[in-house]
Amino acid sequence: MRLCSACLLGIQCGFNGHSKENEKVMELAEGEGLVPVCPEQLGGLPTPRPQTEIRNGKIVTVNGVDQTEFYEKGAQEVLKLCQRLGIKEVIFQQRSPSCGCGLVYDGSFTGKLINGDGITTKLLKVHGIRVKSMDSV
Repeated sequence: MRLCSACLLGIQCGFNGHSKENEKVMELAEGEGLVPVCPEQLGGLPTPRPQTEIRNGKIVTVNGVDQTEFYEKGAQEVLKLCQRLGIKEVIFQQRSPSCGCGLVYDGSFTGKLINGDGITTKLLKVHGIRVKSMDSV
């Protein structure tokens, strides 16, 4: 069993209230158990919610409102779920300030990508959980 970003399974939990349904992930879900999660929702944020990016180590909205606390709480909840279910690998939405794996937006809200991981991805990796982006499944 693996955990994955809920938006990849067609659940409308993205910041804009939409999903990011991914054909490869949907095919995987047909053959194995995938546990859907949205770290932002688990952290207490609503859907839809303001778009955020990582800037200077904080997760902020385009207006500079610090949302880091919600993202940290969501990351902790995802870690707790992985530990309780014995999950060793997750599949996450690319570029997200929570789930980004290898690439995240640079904090300028211009669409520019930089190398890096989202806050949930970082936490899971520290605890030995493999994180794959939807692009690598």
